[in-house]
Amino acid sequence: MSKSRFIFTAVLAAIASISATSLAQNKGFDTKRMDTSVEACTDFFQYANGTWLKETPIPASESRWGTFNILGDNNTTILRQVLENAAKSKAAAGTDSQLIGDFYASCMDEAAIEKAGAKPLKTYFKQIDKVKTVEDLQRQIAVMHNAGLPAVFSYGGGADLKNSSMVIVNAGQGGLNLPNRNYYTDSDAKSVETRQKFVEYMTNMFKLLGDKPEQAAANAKTVLDIQMRLANASLDPVALRNPDNRYNKMSLAAAQENIPNFSLAEYMKTRGFPATTELNFSQPTFFKEVNAMLKEIPLENWKTYLRWMTVNSAAPTLSKSFADENFNFYGRYLSGAKERQPRWKTCVEATDRTLGEALGQEYIKIAFKPEARTRMNELIDNLLVAMKDRVSNLEWMSAATKEQAQRKLSTFKRKIGSAEKLRGYKGLTIDRASYTGNVLRAGEFQIKRNLLDINNPVDRSRWGFSPPTVNASYSGVNNDITFPAGILQPPFFNSEADDAINYGAIGGVIGHEISHGFDDSGSRFDADGNLKMWWTSEDRAKFEERAACVVKQFGEYEVQPGLFIDGKLTLGENIGDFAGLTVAYDAYMKSLEGKPRPANIDGFTPEQRFFLGWAQVWAGKYTPEAERQQVKSNTHSLPRWRVNGPLSNMPQFAKAFGCKQNQPMVRETYCQIW
Repeated sequence: MSKSRFIFTAVLAAIASISATSLAQNKGFDTKRMDTSVEACTDFFQYANGTWLKETPIPASESRWGTFNILGDNNTTILRQVLENAAKSKAAAGTDSQLIGDFYASCMDEAAIEKAGAKPLKTYFKQIDKVKTVEDLQRQIAVMHNAGLPAVFSYGGGADLKNSSMVIVNAGQGGLNLPNRNYYTDSDAKSVETRQKFVEYMTNMFKLLGDKPEQAAANAKTVLDIQMRLANASLDPVALRNPDNRYNKMSLAAAQENIPNFSLAEYMKTRGFPATTELNFSQPTFFKEVNAMLKEIPLENWKTYLRWMTVNSAAPTLSKSFADENFNFYGRYLSGAKERQPRWKTCVEATDRTLGEALGQEYIKIAFKPEARTRMNELIDNLLVAMKDRVSNLEWMSAATKEQAQRKLSTFKRKIGSAEKLRGYKGLTIDRASYTGNVLRAGEFQIKRNLLDINNPVDRSRWGFSPPTVNASYSGVNNDITFPAGILQPPFFNSEADDAINYGAIGGVIGHEISHGFDDSGSRFDADGNLKMWWTSEDRAKFEERAACVVKQFGEYEVQPGLFIDGKLTLGENIGDFAGLTVAYDAYMKSLEGKPRPANIDGFTPEQRFFLGWAQVWAGKYTPEAERQQVKSNTHSLPRWRVNGPLSNMPQFAKAFGCKQNQPMVRETYCQIW
């Protein structure tokens, strides 16, 4: 694969500018962000971030704003210069420079996008219009799936959860447009209003496609009726967190018995699946309902649904009227953003999402130094040792389960910075003629690659993130932890900060990802990445009892009047925060052995700086709409409780700040797991 070779002085200047602004932290934490009028032992999140929270507005184009967003915004600024240079270049066809440059240019060409309107979808609308039989409907669903257009259910290649070295066919629930099943099934006033707003949005979109107002309204009702049936047959987000509810391997013949009105063999043939005799048919009850719907719902209604799923999926890439309607519902109503992002930012993010490997190589050259990988490896080594010690010293776990836990821990793999093995984009055509066309072809390209994986060994070297992504992850089937270059920047990872800050910030993130291997879901996967109960029944019962303490604690946090964090939905992430931060603290204490005690900085001890490092990376604020959406659909708790929740369980924190038993940051009974 040809790699672009750019040295951008403008990008380097942008980095220098960033270093001098919001993320410049010579000590790793900023006392100006703090609100010391609040007691650390009363509300540590407010104590560490209160002034920043008061003085920092959420940008009009955002629904939330915090450390993650600021760092992501800075990374986007770097990528913008890369893309603008690539767009001006005359790179050879098929090179990374040509792909990212032409994709970005097509996205920025608003005049061409406006002129095209919905014409890029014309082929799909014609195909849908020609559907006359259930067999035609089946064929059209397959065609849409191959283009990355969602409809009815999901169907593709993925690891076999009980034989994680192999890729098999995975089929599951799908076909919805609201964030999850509960948005359709909940009966509270806000949920009812949301469904009404959804219908209004669909009506407006059908009118933009040329439908008369009465027909557009009828079409919107038709789509909602279909999606309501799909939702009622779907599992809710909490149930989906249980890997047992996502695994139901059977023969193709047995799966076909669940949906006799839809030929799985013909569907797979149309899509180009390799020959297979078995698959993970994860939710048979859902497919039984789809089977009934195929018989009971008129074909004209199905055609309306497919037409809707096509335009809704593509709407952000279409002309302004379509993109605005899409934003008004998803961005403004559901998330609380007041205006759309600047076009350049939308296009940078779209390029990273679509061609992240190619764009990421330029980011790596600019923003990721080899010494960062070395330091991360050291930190990961230290945290794995600390986790090993914690497992060894658990009083509630038997020797048999400890042995299996230690085996799993010893096989942890890591990915740092970016992928070492690049896949490239050979065979993908990107041009400047149509932005929507580029997005659809890129989707087809990725789907074809996914189908080629089926019946082959899992390639564990693959990455799920592009290098500039501000995130980190744990994979149960790979038993690995991933840290893209995008998060290995200040304030998460700061070469200018002392060890206390780095252990509290990126160390806490590392510990969080390691701990995911031992949360309520990740702990169900063994050292080889297979879904297997490696616990004794007695130890698992003790684990569940301790996990219930965390569920109860977080379920009592009221975000808005009457809106509480879902302790079950967020359990895995809350365990990750609590256990990960505890492990990181142990690792930091271990690193100080045999060394002179670090001096206080600005009056804060090293132990206090550790907790400030954690608290300040979670500085963040949300619109009320985004808060609600986070609570109803996201497995992560909101920032205030990601800080106060785990720290209130840690006697180490109470000791560091001299907190007393009756203060809010000290729980009467600690939740203790790892």
